Amino acid sequence: MSAAAGWRGGFGRLWAAAVVSRVGDSLRTAALPLLAVTLTDDPLLVAAVTACGFLPWLLFGLLGGAVADRVDQRRAMWAVDLARGALVAGFALAVALGHASIVLLLVLAFALTSLGTLFDNAASALLPAVVPAEALASANARLLTGQQMAGGILAAPLVPVLLLWGPALPYAVDAATYLLAALLIASLRPAAVDRPPRPAGSTLRAETAEGLRTLWRDGVLRRVCAATTLTNVAVGALIATLVLHVTDWLGAGSGGYAAALTAYAAGAVAGGLVARKPAERLGRIRAVLLAGAVQTAALLALGAVRELWALLPALAVFGLMGMVWNVQQTTLLQERTPAATLGRTSAAFRTLAIAGAPLGALLGGAAATWAPNAPALLAAGLFGLATVSLAGQIN
Repeated sequence: MSAAAGWRGGFGRLWAAAVVSRVGDSLRTAALPLLAVTLTDDPLLVAAVTACGFLPWLLFGLLGGAVADRVDQRRAMWAVDLARGALVAGFALAVALGHASIVLLLVLAFALTSLGTLFDNAASALLPAVVPAEALASANARLLTGQQMAGGILAAPLVPVLLLWGPALPYAVDAATYLLAALLIASLRPAAVDRPPRPAGSTLRAETAEGLRTLWRDGVLRRVCAATTLTNVAVGALIATLVLHVTDWLGAGSGGYAAALTAYAAGAVAGGLVARKPAERLGRIRAVLLAGAVQTAALLALGAVRELWALLPALAVFGLMGMVWNVQQTTLLQERTPAATLGRTSAAFRTLAIAGAPLGALLGGAAATWAPNAPALLAAGLFGLATVSLAGQIN
């Protein structure tokens, strides 16, 4: 049975930084699609905003992991947050002055995720230096739960309210949260990681390849990564077109869209509270299989029933089981990877897994041109395929 992560010291500040930053991020990510549909009525362009938020992982994800294993991870994280805060502040000013455009949305999404490839890999590698190994599952559950509570329960319902005060306000708040998160991360004093000296002449390319080899040699991580890639195609299709599903197919407007995001976040928060239980009873891999099967059923309900009352509980269940999947996946990666290569191996896993999301976003946009609920049904099929493929490879 895993130990609980303590709140005192570094983990408490790391948790606070993650939660504060997620509030701002959620305001921005909820507001961007609403802004996009006011600038264009082309579903593919709306979906492209989401795709650009994932594409940098394909270009820079592996490089970000190699850099994360070379540098002071704490310093890299707060520096990236300062840079992202400046970018979002500039975007807020552009929106306030009436200069927003689809091109600007695409550039912002691409730039923020490009910086995030270094931040996220450094954060994954930093956590084992902040909490003991036996508390990793608890720490991951608390981090992910706090982020979902802040982003969905607290932030998402505020989007329509903030937009009433001005279209730039969600982005201005996001910029401020990046600054606060940077200050919290800068105050951390993590334990030193014992890294063996790099061989003379070692290059980022060679170190990146080592991360890929570490992932490939571990059969469990390799299989989970493949399944996660397929589900990310599904999630990309769903997320990129959810605003169309809610506002067009259901006719629920921006209030319904905020309710959908809140339902998903509420389910994810509940999932964080129970995420360790399925693993304790079934093991981490079988807990992932259970999550995938239930998520498939939730997506079928979401795509088949044309009522907001059906969509909200379906998204809540989807979010709950998504948290179970994510906690087990992240903990498996941290438990099974040597600390000295965790940044690179995490980057390899994330890059391969996230590669599915931009493809899914574009597939979802294409499917939505046929029917607004088609992306949800497509996502259900992909989740089912991922679950069956993973089950067939595990004894």
